[in-house]
Amino acid sequence: MKGNSIEIKLLQHLTGHQSAIYSLEKSSDQNKFWSGSGEGIVAEWNLLNDDGALLAKASGIVYSLKLLADKNILLVGQSNGGVHVINLKTNAEDRLLQFHTAPVFHIAYHSVHQLIFFLAGDGTLSIVNGDDFRLLNILKLSDKKLRSLAFHPSRDECVIGCGDGSIAVISLPVVEMIHRFQAHDYDFSVNCIACAADGKYLLSGSRDAHVNIFSGDDYSLIKTIPAHNYAIYDIAFHSSQKIIATASRDKTIKLWDVQSMNVLARLDHEHFKGHAHSVNKLLWMDDKLVSAGDDRSVLVWEIFPIA
Repeated sequence: MKGNSIEIKLLQHLTGHQSAIYSLEKSSDQNKFWSGSGEGIVAEWNLLNDDGALLAKASGIVYSLKLLADKNILLVGQSNGGVHVINLKTNAEDRLLQFHTAPVFHIAYHSVHQLIFFLAGDGTLSIVNGDDFRLLNILKLSDKKLRSLAFHPSRDECVIGCGDGSIAVISLPVVEMIHRFQAHDYDFSVNCIACAADGKYLLSGSRDAHVNIFSGDDYSLIKTIPAHNYAIYDIAFHSSQKIIATASRDKTIKLWDVQSMNVLARLDHEHFKGHAHSVNKLLWMDDKLVSAGDDRSVLVWEIFPIA
C-alpha cells in the first residue's frame, strides 16, 4: 500500500510471545534481532524466515535489551531491577547485575567511553564500567520513572527523559547533570528521545501524545506537534535521516518526513493490517521497520520511496 511519497509492505507477522513485547534490539548479524516480553522471554528472529528461537528466559518482565557488540554480550533489563549479562558465544548467562530494585526500562552503551547506563523506574540512573561491569555511580534524577536516553552525536553529552516531563542533560565522561529543562507539561512523562545524526535536533515523545522538537545546540523548543491520540512510546530515525517513525498507545505507527514533519503514512490495523493494541517499540533495519506491542506480535515492514 502507498502513503504520501512512500510505499509500505507488511513482510512478516511474527508470533510466539505469550505476553506484551516491550523491547527490540539488533543483532550483529544484519538479518537478526531480539525481542523481549512480559513473560520474561528473549527471542531471536531472522528477517529471512518466520521462525523464532529462544535465547534466554529472565525471572521477570523484559523491559530493555542492549547489545555490546564489541564484547559479544547482550544485556537484558527486567522488572525486578536485575540485568542479565548474556554471553552470545555460549548463549549462557555470565552474571546477574542487581543495582536496582525497580524496573530497568532502558539500557544505553557508550563504546568510546566504555560506559553503560541503566535507567530505572525509581528515577535513578546507574553508571557501570563497560570493561568489568563495576558500578561507578548512581544518580537520583527524578522521583518518577526514567524511560529513555540518547547520546548527542557531536558533543560529549547525553539526554535523559524523566517521568516528570523534564529532560536532564548529562556530561560525559564525567557523568553529572549540567542542565535540565521542562520538555513537556509536568507529570507527562518523557517516554522516548531521539537525536538527529547531525546533532541539529532532539525529538521527545510523551504521555501527552505530542512530539516536541528542540534545538540540538541549546535545547530550545522549536516546534510541538500533536502527533498521536494517546501516549507516544518510541521514536526512531531511519538510517537515511529522511524518515522518522513514532509508535503509540493509540495502536498506530506514524511515518514522518524529517524536513517538513508532515505525516507520510499512518500504519493502523484497519488499513495496513498493523497492530491491534498499543505499539511499544520500533527498530529500523535498513529499509525495514520492525515494530512490537501489546498484541504479542512482531511486525516487519518494508518502507521505500516511490520513484
